[in-house]
Amino acid sequence: MNKNLSREQQIALIYDCWQKMTITSDPMFGLVMQNKKICLELINRALPNLKAKEIVQLETQKDVNSVNSHRVRFDVYVRDSQNNIVVIEMQVNDQKNLPARLRYYQEQVDHGLLHPGEDYSILNQYPTYIIMFCNFDYFGRGWARYEFELTCTKDQHLKFNDKRTVVVLNALANEFDKDDQAIKSFLALMRNKSNNNSRFIAQIQNEIKQIKDDPERRNGFMKYEINLMDAKKKELEKGLKKDKEQQNRMELRL
Repeated sequence: MNKNLSREQQIALIYDCWQKMTITSDPMFGLVMQNKKICLELINRALPNLKAKEIVQLETQKDVNSVNSHRVRFDVYVRDSQNNIVVIEMQVNDQKNLPARLRYYQEQVDHGLLHPGEDYSILNQYPTYIIMFCNFDYFGRGWARYEFELTCTKDQHLKFNDKRTVVVLNALANEFDKDDQAIKSFLALMRNKSNNNSRFIAQIQNEIKQIKDDPERRNGFMKYEINLMDAKKKELEKGLKKDKEQQNRMELRL
């Protein structure tokens, strides 16, 4: 944002950003997923074989902080009534690191499940699913769903059975299998192509409208963005001041 804008202009731009947000916007996706009914249905559409019945833990923008390690913030973190752990991420930009990112996410999920002194077998009680919704086709096959589990290289029927599943869903898909039909309308919504005949999509759009019309949520978003903007400006000014002081000291030496 232009630092030369007045405070009123900055607020107007942030408000405009709020009004233009869609389901692929990181803050809006998290806010919509706070609705447990919508979140549960999205999980079951993305993972049709899971058949989750109830969400018992739901956190959006969940911080995972390990000492001396890269910080992770999950868009959505869910534990259902069967102790399935589901992490849902919305990825708009292809940063060319998807497999590495998902590897690290999986490690961070396990880190939060196994406590000091516990046996590794505890992890068997928590099957984990990481769902990545992408607005790009990372693997380039045109498929709607790319699903990965660890298998033996000599015999693909021999499963490692570590109860980990990674699902990458591609909004640009042109090929949909039978299991992909339930998620097809949501992938279309990610491209701003809504299905007026879909009850689920109508429910999501209604939720987005209610969120945007909610003064408390709108003000919370705007306050966060203003504080972030001010913090960045302060950090920039601090850096410029430090550079100027170093330059002055060099000139004095000369």
